[in-house]
Amino acid sequence: MEILFGILLPFLGTSIGASLVFFIKNKINDLVEKILYGFASGIMIAASFWSLILPSLEMSKDNSSLYFIPSACGLFLGIACLFFIKYFSSRIDRNLQSEEKLLKKKTMIITAITLHNIPEGMAVGVIFASFLNCSSTITYMMSLSLSIGVAIQNIPEGAIVSIPALMEGKGKVKSFLIGVVSGLVEPIAAFITIIMSSFLTIVLPYLLAFAAGAMIYVVVDELIPEAYKTDRNSAFIFPFILGFILMMTLDVMLG
Repeated sequence: MEILFGILLPFLGTSIGASLVFFIKNKINDLVEKILYGFASGIMIAASFWSLILPSLEMSKDNSSLYFIPSACGLFLGIACLFFIKYFSSRIDRNLQSEEKLLKKKTMIITAITLHNIPEGMAVGVIFASFLNCSSTITYMMSLSLSIGVAIQNIPEGAIVSIPALMEGKGKVKSFLIGVVSGLVEPIAAFITIIMSSFLTIVLPYLLAFAAGAMIYVVVDELIPEAYKTDRNSAFIFPFILGFILMMTLDVMLG
């Protein structure tokens, strides 16, 4: 039951964020949007390092002096995977007119966040699978700290998905459901990863780093450029630091 609770926590965070559409009357302020991007980015970067990369390195430490190779390979593959997803999706949209591309900008952000929820769910599944496999480097509280961190990060992400849908006239209920569905892929990916973990124990360090690479890519390629489209730089930096410190604190205290 405690494993199920940990797996469903990120989905709960997304649902809470998506529910914010019921409290919005007008268009979301650009400053608020930048703050949401900064907070989510800080949590994702901190989670990538403390909850994914460090455990990946620790799990490989006894193998050889080149124990960093699984983590390095996983990071590269995670970044490359999302790069090619974006590359091929952009080729599909190449024939659109510039006006249509502008109208689809928010939709692309929604799609990117939904896509990266898959490796996020995988990250939760991998770390819980490692705990279930009696790993000496992963405790239940460490697994739960990642799940809590992802859940907190998913609150602004759920809002980022559902609020643009509301602004496009989809209605509050439908916008809420779009946000919820974007987060539903996380527990599904987590369950699949746990089921397959007995066959994939050897590659768990690669999977941890893969998820970290995917999360880092989304921050660098999607969230930061979107946040810096205006010149209010401090509105991104301070929420980023706050999110980073929050996730770091969660991991240290609960790990």
